[in-house]
Amino acid sequence: MNTVHALEAVMKSVGILGAGATGRLVADLLVKRGHHVTLVSRSGRFPRGGYESAVADVRDSAQLSRVLSGSAQGAGGCDIVVNAVNPASYTAWQRDWPPMAEGIAEACRQLGAGLVTVGNLYAYGRVNTPMTEDQPVAANGAKGTVRAAMWEQALEQHRSGATPAVEVRASDYFGATAGPGVSLLMDYVLRPVAQGKTAWVPVGSLDAAHSWTYLPDIARLVADLVDSDQAGRRWGRVWHVPTAEARSMREVSDDVARLAEREPARIRRVPSPIMAAARVHPLVRALDETRHQFELPWIVDSTAAQSEFGWGPTNWQCALRETLAD
Repeated sequence: MNTVHALEAVMKSVGILGAGATGRLVADLLVKRGHHVTLVSRSGRFPRGGYESAVADVRDSAQLSRVLSGSAQGAGGCDIVVNAVNPASYTAWQRDWPPMAEGIAEACRQLGAGLVTVGNLYAYGRVNTPMTEDQPVAANGAKGTVRAAMWEQALEQHRSGATPAVEVRASDYFGATAGPGVSLLMDYVLRPVAQGKTAWVPVGSLDAAHSWTYLPDIARLVADLVDSDQAGRRWGRVWHVPTAEARSMREVSDDVARLAEREPARIRRVPSPIMAAARVHPLVRALDETRHQFELPWIVDSTAAQSEFGWGPTNWQCALRETLAD
């Protein structure tokens, strides 16, 4: 195992873009670690004790850099920007992501700030082995291609010395702070089973092994990177968030029923004729690109991050228990 680097005890000014489940968790954790944090969103409606909130359109680099410069403590400006945003429409990533990514990148250049991006695994496309950080990019759709291009551009800027960059990649996530509509596992398995209802899953095999990443573990890895030296070996590369051993949706439903002290879980696939009729909706058709992730084994290898940062994923049973307790 590599020697674990001691975290720098230096207060930094951090701008977090996106007030979703990940952004808010990262903000809370960074405040606890002594950093000055500004949470930027389209609405600015998530003020919390300990950090500032601000409104900005990330496509507008001038506005974004102005907001982050004005909120930063001291004359040094914003040290790090965390990109935890997502386009409002899941069906239009190829239209919406490029101007957002460019606005964020340009703001970082103007601020002289490093960029930490919270990404996903779409760029790997269809795989038949556990995914490591050196997995070749082989996106099989528009959304994966967009995310891969975003990282390549950020990496090019890092290598040129313009903007330090690093990306963390998580599998489909779950956790108490995940609101409706953002987590397949939460919406279609955890919530119904915990309520004693039948879980109706719209896509995938109920018995395919799948990696599920716990939201607090994403926040912890992001915070560790914020604490790290931007010129060091932890930056300029991709890290997979420490993630527990893969479990099928059927296994997860059984775990939840047991922890919730419910009757044995009932989990079913939505009948094919119903899903076929639902394809009139663009969102259902947009799931075609990632369907393979749920039909076949989809397994994350996070050995590199666990070795480098010196910690493993939250215990699976503890993570489920904490999620159900909310």
